[in-house]
Amino acid sequence: MDQKPTRVRIVDAAHELMLSIGLARTTTKEIAKAAGCSEAALYKYFSGKEDLFVTVLAERLPRLGGLLTELTAGQGTVERNLTEIARQAALFYEQTFPMAASLYAEPQLKRRHEQGVGGLEAGPHLPIQQLDAYLRAEQGAGRVRADADTYAAASLLLGACAQRAFAYTALPGGEPPQSLDDFAASLARTLLGGIS
Repeated sequence: MDQKPTRVRIVDAAHELMLSIGLARTTTKEIAKAAGCSEAALYKYFSGKEDLFVTVLAERLPRLGGLLTELTAGQGTVERNLTEIARQAALFYEQTFPMAASLYAEPQLKRRHEQGVGGLEAGPHLPIQQLDAYLRAEQGAGRVRADADTYAAASLLLGACAQRAFAYTALPGGEPPQSLDDFAASLARTLLGGIS
């Protein structure tokens, strides 16, 4: 039987535990046990739980960060690009919310987490900055109005995706009024009405 490499097993176990019991209650000891390795082996690959959380976000969740950094102004239509960003962001936040919600319940854990990811170039501000950079590039290409506030537009789009996840993931049985694809297309179209 071919067993997955240790690093892959660790990330898989961290993802599963963070989704099922939240980031606050997940420990490196539990992750190592679920991965079938020692805690020392876990620390060969990761500096701690915060490093693992960032890795799970990057490697196991929908590709929001990668999508945002790969966008090039002038390629495709702005509406199609924003629709795909909204779709991926909604999926990303939907899966991230159950993991990260516990951070906000415990201020001490939140501070430790912020310190842990501080040097990892990660955090909830990055997608906004990346989308803002893309929209500014489209502005330079003449496809977004010159007077449009690209930072506000990026914040509105990503904020709407995060709010959708919060509103319908936090409530048991909560069902969004629109399908994901309809939501993403409508959000992109509405945002473009204000900036193009």
